[in-house]
Amino acid sequence: MKKNLTLNIQHIHSKDLKLIKTGALVIGVHEGKKLNDSLSAINLVSNNLIKKLYKRGEISGKPGEMLYIPSIEGVKAERIYIVGCGRKGKKLPQDIVSKILGSFIRSAKSSKSNSAFFYMPELKAEDSNSNSTMQLLGMLLESSMYFYNTKLGKKNKTKYNLKRVSVSTVGKESKKTLNNSLKIGQVIGQGSNATKELANLPGNVCTPSYIAKAARLACRKYSSLSCKVLGEKEMKKLGMDCLLSVGAGSVQESKLISMNYKGTKANKKPYVLVGKGITFDTGGISLKPGGAMDEMKFDMCGAASVYGALQVVAELKLPINVVGLIASAENMPGSKATKPGDVVKTMAGLTVEVLNTDAEGRLVLADALTYAERFKPKTVIDIATLTGACIVALGKSTTGLMSNDDNLAKDLLKAGQMANDRAWQLPIWDIYKKDLESNFADLANIGGRAGTITAACFLSKFTENYSWAHLDIAGTAWYQGKAKGASGRPIPLLSQYLLDKA
Repeated sequence: MKKNLTLNIQHIHSKDLKLIKTGALVIGVHEGKKLNDSLSAINLVSNNLIKKLYKRGEISGKPGEMLYIPSIEGVKAERIYIVGCGRKGKKLPQDIVSKILGSFIRSAKSSKSNSAFFYMPELKAEDSNSNSTMQLLGMLLESSMYFYNTKLGKKNKTKYNLKRVSVSTVGKESKKTLNNSLKIGQVIGQGSNATKELANLPGNVCTPSYIAKAARLACRKYSSLSCKVLGEKEMKKLGMDCLLSVGAGSVQESKLISMNYKGTKANKKPYVLVGKGITFDTGGISLKPGGAMDEMKFDMCGAASVYGALQVVAELKLPINVVGLIASAENMPGSKATKPGDVVKTMAGLTVEVLNTDAEGRLVLADALTYAERFKPKTVIDIATLTGACIVALGKSTTGLMSNDDNLAKDLLKAGQMANDRAWQLPIWDIYKKDLESNFADLANIGGRAGTITAACFLSKFTENYSWAHLDIAGTAWYQGKAKGASGRPIPLLSQYLLDKA
C-alpha cells in the first residue's frame, strides 16, 4: 500500500516551540481566557501578541477552533496555527476529538508547506486513551492525503506539498508506544486509501476481472496473503446459481475472489469478511432511474473494503487468520438477464423468487455466505452497499448493523466507537422474516417496508451455522456533491475490530 507521509513522535517542552524549524507549527490550546502555557514562550518573543489575541477573544480554545498567525520574528517556524482543544481534563466524545484532530490536519495542509509540527495537549476521549488518539490521528492524516488522480490529465492532478509530520503530546505514554500507535493508524489510513482508489474507478475499468487482478497483485506483496479466484464455471459446479443470476445479463464474467491471510497456526479459526462487489448496478431489468446512476459504480464498496482490510491485516502482521471473500458481478439488463418472477437456486439449496432484480446484492452475498461456512469461521462479517432504506433510517453518517450474535454486535459497535466509524444496531426479529415468504419459492428477495431489516433477514437464512454480522454501508461508503468519491469506510471499524481480536 502506498504511504504518503512520514510520521514520528518527538517529545519537546513548550518553551522550545519557538526553536522548531518547520513549515507549519500547529499548537493546541485548552479553553480559557488566560494565556496557555504552551504559548508562553512564543508570547515572550512576539511582544505579547498572543496575550493581545486572547484579550480580543481571538483565541478561546473551543474544540476545533483555528487561528492562523503569520511568521513571528524569533520563532523559527514559517507559520503558526492555534487549534482549540476544549476544556483541560474533560473527557470528550470521540467525534469531538476527531474534529480537533481534523483542525490540526487542515492547518498543516493549508500551509502549503512540506513539513508540520503538532504540539498537542492531552486529549482525553471517552472510553479511550492517548494511544488510541494517536492511532486516530495517524489514520486521519494518511487518509486525508488521498487524491483520485488515476484518470486525470497532468494539468488536473492534485498534489499536496505536505510530506512530514512530527507530533509532540503531553501524556504519560512513552515515545515508543505513541509512535507505534501513530504508525498503526497510518496503516489503517493506507488501507482506507486503497479502498477509495478501487471504489473510485469507473465501471468500464473496474470490472469483476479487474478486482480479481487487483486482489492477486495485492497478495503478491505479502507472503502471508494468498489469492484464489473462482470463475463462472467453477461457481456453477458449486451450485452458485443465485450469484450467477445477477451477472447473467452482462458480458463481464462474475467472480468469487478469496484473499486468505495466515497470521497464526492453520488450525486457528479465521475471521471472515465478505464483500458485495457489484461493479456497476443498473438495477437489471428492474432498471434504476437515470438520476445519479453514475454513483452505482460505488456498489462494490463492500468488496473494496475487504480488499483494503486484508492489506491492513497483512501490513500489521496481526497474529490471527482472516479470509476475505468478494462476490463480484455486473448487474445489467440484457437478453440473458434475470427477470422479475424468475426463480433461482442458492448454493445452500434454497430457492429464491427474484421479485426485483435491483435487490441483487443479497443474491450474490447469499452464495458467498454459504461458501464462507467451509472455512469454519470464528465470525463472519459481510459489508455491503445494500439498501437505500438504510440511508432513510440512519442518514449518511452511520452504518447499519444487524447480527445473529449480540456479542459480535457489541464488539463491532465498540470498535466503531473507538475508530470514530460508528454503526447502529437494528433488529432482525422473526416478525420481519414473514415478509420474505413466497408462493413460488422458499423465499422472495424483497418484502415489506423495513427494507434494511428484511434484507438482513434474507441474509440470515444463509448464516445460521455461525456467528454473523451484516454492515449496510449504503449511506457511508461514498460522498455526494462536490466531494463525490469513496469514503474509505468502514475500514477504520473493521481494522479496529480485528486489532481487538489479535
